[in-house]
Amino acid sequence: MSCSSCIGISTMKPCCRILVGSKTRSFFGFSPPKLNDSIFENLSKPQSRSAAGGRMDGSNSQIVGYICVTGPNRRAFSDSGWNWSQSRVFRRNYVGIRGNSCSNNGSNSWRRRRRRRVLVVRNVASDFRNHSTSVEANVNEKSFQRIYVQGGLNVKPLVIERIETGPNDVVKEEESFRIDEVNGSNVNIDSCKGLNETKVEKEVSKNEEEAWKLLWDSVVTYCGSPVGTVAANDPADKQPLNYDQVFIRDFIPSALAFLLNGEPEIVKNFLLHTLQLQSWEKTVDCYSPGQGLMPASFKVRTLPLDGSEGAFEEVLDPDFGESAIGRVAPVDSGLWWIILLRAYGKITGDYALQERVDVQTGIRLILNLCLTDGFDMFPTLLVTDGSCMIDRRMGIHGHPLEIQALFYSALRCSREMLIVNDNTKNLVAAINNRLSALSFHIREYYWVDMKKINEIYRYKTEEYSTDAINKFNIYPDQIPSWLVDWFPEEGGYLIGNLQPAHMDFRFFTLGNLWAIVSSLGTQKQNEGILNLIENKWDDLVAQMPLKICYPALDHEEWRIITGADPKNTPWSYHNGGSWPTLLWQFTLACIKMGRPELARKAIDVAEKRLAEDQWPEYYDTRSGRFIGKQARLFQTWTIAGFLASKMLLENPEKASLLFWEEDYELLETCVCALSKTGRRKCSRSASKSQILV
Repeated sequence: MSCSSCIGISTMKPCCRILVGSKTRSFFGFSPPKLNDSIFENLSKPQSRSAAGGRMDGSNSQIVGYICVTGPNRRAFSDSGWNWSQSRVFRRNYVGIRGNSCSNNGSNSWRRRRRRRVLVVRNVASDFRNHSTSVEANVNEKSFQRIYVQGGLNVKPLVIERIETGPNDVVKEEESFRIDEVNGSNVNIDSCKGLNETKVEKEVSKNEEEAWKLLWDSVVTYCGSPVGTVAANDPADKQPLNYDQVFIRDFIPSALAFLLNGEPEIVKNFLLHTLQLQSWEKTVDCYSPGQGLMPASFKVRTLPLDGSEGAFEEVLDPDFGESAIGRVAPVDSGLWWIILLRAYGKITGDYALQERVDVQTGIRLILNLCLTDGFDMFPTLLVTDGSCMIDRRMGIHGHPLEIQALFYSALRCSREMLIVNDNTKNLVAAINNRLSALSFHIREYYWVDMKKINEIYRYKTEEYSTDAINKFNIYPDQIPSWLVDWFPEEGGYLIGNLQPAHMDFRFFTLGNLWAIVSSLGTQKQNEGILNLIENKWDDLVAQMPLKICYPALDHEEWRIITGADPKNTPWSYHNGGSWPTLLWQFTLACIKMGRPELARKAIDVAEKRLAEDQWPEYYDTRSGRFIGKQARLFQTWTIAGFLASKMLLENPEKASLLFWEEDYELLETCVCALSKTGRRKCSRSASKSQILV
């Protein structure tokens, strides 16, 4: 077997590697010692990692390190086909991986090696489940969780370059890649002995080829391995602010693009390294948030190593909100991390990653943080402004739809991935109860169509007792004037927020799209949302998809709600701006509902301008005609969202792995039925006729 490896040195902070400066040609500046191949032979045996077995005695150092060692016959990441820049942004000319620019020159040797590795990993992924370090019943998980929270685990993803099972099963380089001429066009066909899958490549457009090159240029490396993509990579930007960091929410479309293209390594590394940051010490003015919080972003920094002249170390520097505008902790980061973890397993078949003890513990920590009992009477998550994609004051404090949709998805993902045993059975029961209550709450109280608007218009107020119809004491005068004329006869949507005496009737695109993807809404509601988007295409799509919210706040409403935010002026940025990255979620929702033509129409609109406009972060004006006044160019999630949308349309069978169908068992689960007291009265029976359709 030929692969890269490293030896872990455990201390009390997330892992890094020590980079020693040297003029020699050896890997990272020091000669590679020989490795004992017996450590790789153990991979063929199922094993379970306990707390004691997965961790060495630590020191009080603030850095966890990996010293990379490479055997004389092992190819390291410094392969000639990989070009690293000093800023650790991974740069590579994207030619031929999915494109049609393939010639028999020296550069093909790298592509052959890269193709061979991708093919092998994709086909052996399902067998990896047999080598899982899954949670066993005899593992003391409480003890492990205490160790993990305090110090984290040293994790280095295994990179398999090829597998040799016999003289007839070796993947030969000359057989792993060839170009056939089909109907006058170059089509790349991978053919490997011992593999049961043949991957046929199609010709891609010039815009897609450029997008792939830009996406690879944005990749960040940590200790020689790719771990994420920067938010924006504009070479002309002299003040990148925090756009040179890796954001969890921003990396999601990049991760999907890599997974759909057969490049799972960077996604696995990202999941493991951000997991280690979960146990990092985080404070704002000497106050620490709850355990399980995931950072909004992280940056790779190179620092001189104390006491060693000419030596440097790479350090992950996370931001949990202590450096963000408004100092708001990200609620959505942990939810997106769980969603991506499930997507990784579904697409690659590598479920062993989900079953690792440290990953299982990370899932539980996020859930414990979200499911903690509080003062709230509602099953929705109570959060403040700026805790999600809309990371500035925009009047979404309370129970914003975006967070509820992601919360629902993360709960469904966790229920699939959690290993049920004596230590997790209560958590799984809590998940089921919360899923049932949350789905009912959103479907019943957040949904509006013409019928519901008419009901609200005739609401009586100041109603007491459990028999109240207007349970949240909504005043009919809250119905905005714009909604009366804007609302179509057919269709509807989920409102942006619900609190006592307050309904935010704005249409928030991400929350509605993700409600479709996760089946948070009913089948009829999901269809109604797409009907609304199609009916109001000129308002929500126009010249650039898609509006982040509609309509924009203006005049005194803008001054009061946003605090007169100069970046969130009407029809700009979060206040009614158009965000191309929402394309991939729109595409996924359309594929689920059997309406791919809507997604194709939106992608065609975007493709006409994105490359020419240099892939902006967002667009301004009511129709999305202008590039955003403060928009970064070469925005990575704009690029990745476009690519992911294209590939989802081309691979609907893979898209089906990423969404959820209705779970009818949840509809029959009700916490009220478990109560022995007669004080609880459930309104589900009365609403079933209109909700469970």
